[in-house]
Amino acid sequence: MSTNVTEPISHPAREELQLGAVLHALSDPVRLMIVAELATSGCESTCGSFELPVTKSTCTHHFKVLREAGLIHQRHKGTTRLNTLRRDDLEARFPGLLDSILKAAGDPALAVAQAT
Repeated sequence: MSTNVTEPISHPAREELQLGAVLHALSDPVRLMIVAELATSGCESTCGSFELPVTKSTCTHHFKVLREAGLIHQRHKGTTRLNTLRRDDLEARFPGLLDSILKAAGDPALAVAQAT
């Protein structure tokens, strides 16, 4: 008999967030688009709910980079992962950074289209 045990997803604590890791994660147009959509929606979104111009495996990599940098929180729900933006943690650690980057980026979807 097979049991489906889901391993816990690790996230850095607020005090472990590093500016270099956050900036690196946001330097990719696809990851910036994911963060912008999460910031706009303000709610949990599944990985598959984003219309991204990349393969599923590449999408998985982008979410991992965002999670490991501390930009998003992921949790399992059945066979999917739900994603939320860690806005409060980012604001506490780096005041104004996320809003400044999102404002400067304008429409990240346009940057993704130009990069592909």
